[in-house]
Amino acid sequence: MSTFFSGLFHNRAKIGVLLVTLLLAFYLVIVAQRGWLLLTSDGLTAKAMGLAYFVLPLVGVWALVRELLFGVQTEKMATILADEGGLPVDDLPRTPGGRIVREAADAQFPAYQAEVEAAPEEWRAWFRLSCAYDAAGDRKRARSAMRQAGKLFSA
Repeated sequence: MSTFFSGLFHNRAKIGVLLVTLLLAFYLVIVAQRGWLLLTSDGLTAKAMGLAYFVLPLVGVWALVRELLFGVQTEKMATILADEGGLPVDDLPRTPGGRIVREAADAQFPAYQAEVEAAPEEWRAWFRLSCAYDAAGDRKRARSAMRQAGKLFSA
């Protein structure tokens, strides 16, 4: 967690994560309080709803912790790759709005895919493939590749 807090106030994304986390924590406390009120009231329906109110915060806490750990792990991997000089160079052309030109990202993609095919147990290759998916606009596959990189990094 120390990498998350280092430079917290110099990174807008981390400030956003902190604010959303605080809002979710506040929400979870309110939901838990309402759940307790329903559990202690009379009536089977109220008690069932109160129990459901406690399940929802547990799912919320699980999702929050999972995403925060994913972010911390991704940041660790990015730091290691940056120190090694192994991060993909962001030299793709951009639209006037700042988005990466998809055709250019698609043209670079096969090189990163071939790197993973040549070394499927290398987390660095999966990390770079995730960056390539992200540049190409495929966020779902980018997260999946980053999760694979994280599994290999942890192993």
